Amino acid sequence: MDVPIWAWAVTVGVILAMLAVDLFVFHRDAHEVSMREAAITSTVWVTMGLAFSGLVALVWGGTASGEYLAGYLIEKSLSVDNIFVFALLLSYFAVPVENQHRVLFWGVLGALVFRAIFIAAGAALLETFAWTIYVFGAFLVVTGIKMARHDGGEVHPDRNPVLRALRRVVPLTSEYQGQRFFVKKGLKRYATPMLAVLVAIETTDILFAVDSIPAIFAVTDEPFLVFTSNAFAILGLRALYFLLAGMMGRFVYLKIGLAAVLVFVGAKMLLTDVFHVPVVASLLAIAGILTVSIVASLRATRPTKEVPHDAMPG
Repeated sequence: MDVPIWAWAVTVGVILAMLAVDLFVFHRDAHEVSMREAAITSTVWVTMGLAFSGLVALVWGGTASGEYLAGYLIEKSLSVDNIFVFALLLSYFAVPVENQHRVLFWGVLGALVFRAIFIAAGAALLETFAWTIYVFGAFLVVTGIKMARHDGGEVHPDRNPVLRALRRVVPLTSEYQGQRFFVKKGLKRYATPMLAVLVAIETTDILFAVDSIPAIFAVTDEPFLVFTSNAFAILGLRALYFLLAGMMGRFVYLKIGLAAVLVFVGAKMLLTDVFHVPVVASLLAIAGILTVSIVASLRATRPTKEVPHDAMPG
């Protein structure tokens, strides 16, 4: 698959333009994101992500499009786990609801930068040391098993070494100053709690990227497809957060599903020289695992109807 430099430039330019429109047009003023707004925005981002797969199919063929979709589905599903952690972080730092979109926006922008770095490093490793694919595969299998055995329900930002270093180096104000990350008092500049939240979100996302980037390399080794599937999946992360954060408690079996996906793609990498799993089969397997875990979760947590007192026997 030959991807010219101009295709990279145009794609990155479009992504940055969409982010600029989102921040400076639709969210110029701080406000609480409603469920309706989150649903519309999430639909727009998902539609754009799926539409890009059509463009990939048109230019590079159906196989490349399938690889992009598989990578997009992996990253999108793992993003749901991010949402739960983000909800805990925003609650821990007591971020005002009207400021949450702004800090998540910059978190997503930082995530794009770090993902690009990780993808470039991963592609270089796979190209230079072919055996790295087995390291990635074993790592994903172990990570999947650990995820299935650990509920991951606790987050401790106070133990974050980067955040603790920030607090030692940069003086922090005790109160939020709107959406500002820095504020000047007299001749001295202070960081606001918004910066601490951003650092916590960025470092947490880096940990998630350690799982998701190798997982996407299991379905495609083309850096362009790895990056774009990551980018379009996490672009809608903020809207998905506001849409799902309030009902994360219902996805009781999702972590088991995500663990199964990681084990599946890890095993796929480990068996790459023994058995080749077709892209369509990978896509169907990943979609099937996630569908079963989500449906099972919603059925297990659906509200039960209370029986009226006067209808009870006796």
